[in-house]
Amino acid sequence: MMPAESDPVAPLRAALAVSPDNLPLRRHLADTLLSLSRYDEAVDEFRKLLEASPSSRDIQLALANAFYQSGRASEAAVILESLLDKPNPPAAACVLYARLAIGEGRIADAVARYKQALEIDPDVADEELSTRLGVLPNQSYQEQDDELFEGRVRHRGAGADGDFETELERPKVRFENVGGMDQLKEEIRVKVIYPMEHPEIYQAYGKTIGGGIMMYGPPGCGKTFLARATAGEINAGFLSIGINDVLDMWMGNSEKRLHQIFQQARDNAPCVLFFDEVDALGGKRSDMQSGTARQLINQFLAELDGAEYSNEGVLVLAATNAPWHVDPAFRRPGRFDRVLFVPPPDEPARADILRLHCQGKPTRDIDYNLLAKKTPKYSGADLKAILDLAIEAKLTESIKKGGPPQPILGKDLLQAIKSHRPTTQEWFSSARNYALYANQGGLYDDVLKWLDK
Repeated sequence: MMPAESDPVAPLRAALAVSPDNLPLRRHLADTLLSLSRYDEAVDEFRKLLEASPSSRDIQLALANAFYQSGRASEAAVILESLLDKPNPPAAACVLYARLAIGEGRIADAVARYKQALEIDPDVADEELSTRLGVLPNQSYQEQDDELFEGRVRHRGAGADGDFETELERPKVRFENVGGMDQLKEEIRVKVIYPMEHPEIYQAYGKTIGGGIMMYGPPGCGKTFLARATAGEINAGFLSIGINDVLDMWMGNSEKRLHQIFQQARDNAPCVLFFDEVDALGGKRSDMQSGTARQLINQFLAELDGAEYSNEGVLVLAATNAPWHVDPAFRRPGRFDRVLFVPPPDEPARADILRLHCQGKPTRDIDYNLLAKKTPKYSGADLKAILDLAIEAKLTESIKKGGPPQPILGKDLLQAIKSHRPTTQEWFSSARNYALYANQGGLYDDVLKWLDK
């Protein structure tokens, strides 16, 4: 750090020490620090400004730019996405998001946002961006849609398929097979199981049997398994839907498939319809560069509403690792009106999960409670990986010795823990940014509570 007498911002800091509530002076200091490439200091000052004026779009954009300049792209993205979700976003926010998207290799998103910026304010045209993205300043956002999907429109119907149907399961697993998650299980009981067990009471209050629950959290924490156990708990059918089950290259076929999937669930009610990675199907329409993609979102919303076909007896469960990318319209009452955070298992749950994984395997001298204490922040998938590592070591040992299978010992699992770190850390790093800067309505309060533990 340079001496105070040669620091060009020293007089500004001295003035702020006398008048700490002088926001224009603090903004001048923040802008000056940014111009001097002292990005971390600039971020600190913009944060203080944002605390004083949390709804100021100008300060939010300035903070996002400071993050971007300092190489903290994920933090910049959170703020920019929050700005772009609102009506009439600043053109400068669209331009900055386009630059960020280029850095991440998302060229189509960069093109769409840059075109949007030019529609809002042609004066933000940037020669470098225009050349790099091949965008003329007078080219419209709608023309982008037509260009990207020209080939698909031209060949419409060329690959149209017949009725689409996916496999209907009858899961045997129940809640007792799911380690921990007691609060989540109770939420699902209230939303799903009790209505199924006491339909006359719910009908007396005019409540339909069914609805939607969206589960989010780090990968590997049991969202899919919990959905399957929900179907097993009420002896319902189970349809597990991934992005490849819905998306089709031909115009209109994706919407048709989605309708047929919902209809299959209605025809087999009671049925649990589970969408994995729902953010891939229900992404924010404001981020969509194509009209075709927006049509699929609208079809999804119409099917959830049951406007033309009753969803009585159909429970729609969805899982996502990135709830911040899901269109807010999905959280409207009557759709996914329950949004549940699925955290890594707590200590008792980790002990239960390890016991379940060890069932039917040769084991000896395992203190599950000790192992649970040694694995904070580990997901269910991480715990299974630990057991797999221990098993691989025992297989090698048994083959080399040429004798009967060697039992898995507690010390084997402790050794495996040392070579496997929890995979949830990266997710929480991203989630923290959204919880701090894009937590409208308290959606991510549960994440903040978990991080504060």
